[in-house]
Amino acid sequence: MQVSVENTSALERRMTIAVPAERVENEVNKRLQQTAKRAKVPGFRPGKVPMSVIRQRYEGSAREEAFGQLVQSAFYEALTEQKLNPAGAPSVEPKSFEKGGDLEFVATFEVYPEFTVAGLESINVERLSAEVADADLDNMLEVLRKQNVRFEAVEREAQNDDQVTIDFVGKIDGEEFQGGSAKGTQLVLGSGRMIPGFEDGLVGAKAGEERVVNVTFPEDYQNLDLANKAAEFTITVNAVAAPQLPELNEAFFAQFGIKESSLEGFRTEVRKNMERELRQAIKAKVKTQVMDGLLAANPIDVPKALLEDEVNRLRVQAVQQFGGNIKPDQLPAELFEEQAKRRVALGLIIAEVVKQFDLKPDAAKVSEMIEEMASAYQEPEQVIAWYNKNEQQMNEVRSVVLEEQVVDTVLQKATVTDKSVSYEEAVKPAQAPAAE
Repeated sequence: MQVSVENTSALERRMTIAVPAERVENEVNKRLQQTAKRAKVPGFRPGKVPMSVIRQRYEGSAREEAFGQLVQSAFYEALTEQKLNPAGAPSVEPKSFEKGGDLEFVATFEVYPEFTVAGLESINVERLSAEVADADLDNMLEVLRKQNVRFEAVEREAQNDDQVTIDFVGKIDGEEFQGGSAKGTQLVLGSGRMIPGFEDGLVGAKAGEERVVNVTFPEDYQNLDLANKAAEFTITVNAVAAPQLPELNEAFFAQFGIKESSLEGFRTEVRKNMERELRQAIKAKVKTQVMDGLLAANPIDVPKALLEDEVNRLRVQAVQQFGGNIKPDQLPAELFEEQAKRRVALGLIIAEVVKQFDLKPDAAKVSEMIEEMASAYQEPEQVIAWYNKNEQQMNEVRSVVLEEQVVDTVLQKATVTDKSVSYEEAVKPAQAPAAE
């Protein structure tokens, strides 16, 4: 078998393969012999049909089948011979496949980039440290109370944080517009749910009052037909209700699945959750900086096939997250290309770090991670047992642990600066990484 390889780009290879005629004919004859054993031809008993008749009737289909089999087997033999690692299925172009002659075809495909991870010493990481102070815990308890607020009707004028029940009709240039009217809408004043000026116009209103509020839609409003247009809303206030925060009592604690009757016990459980969130937030920010650093220090070409697969995965995730009747392939690929490129590049770089430093999932760290996740549940022992019985889930945890070991490996060589910050700053979401 003759093989020649041409580098048509950094990652694309054009491989020409010639399979000797003898091998081709052997494959065709093998298929014809298999056909002869089962072929039913009028005038002949099964298995007794002359090969000349078999060849006349079935040689065409046998040759087509042989072509597919030979292309597949010859392609993978050539890959092994040339020590190439394809990153996707090849595009096959037949060149010659005539009876009695060699089979010759061209396979065009991409390979994985070959590189060595470098520049770990150039990576700078700011590692935050923080504690859950009593004031942070108090703030969290207030947040939990506000998340479970209930509203009670009042006779006074509406003010910020009150909930009003309203009917409204919106008009632009004296004409009602689609989506500008509603009945029985409940709105918390000051929530910023409506366009600027709408909620402010209801402060001071009483139940039964009608108000006319003039506003202008923002320039960046999601509905471009309404953006930057002046509108008039006629609003009827049906009810005004004031917020009532729940008491910190046993009934309130039970809403969070915490079997505590005392405030002190509840505070202890909430603090544990906050500390767990703090550890995860700090770890995530360190990981983001490490990954950004790896990408910056190791720019690599990304195979188009892997990029396309990742774009399609992101499309599916977007449809699952936001719903609607749209199909994944209806979403423009451009929306996901930068994120997909980052993911694929990081996947390749991480895999190379694992290979370069001979990393394997640390069993102790796997157990530690499962215990950490299980601690968020009421029956942690059951969660741990479930993981231990579920190999697929265990493999997912091992993958996460392996990524953490990659981060630890980089941190050993990177420049790390420790910084003490408040709890709020530490758990604040990190800014999205810049587009590569």
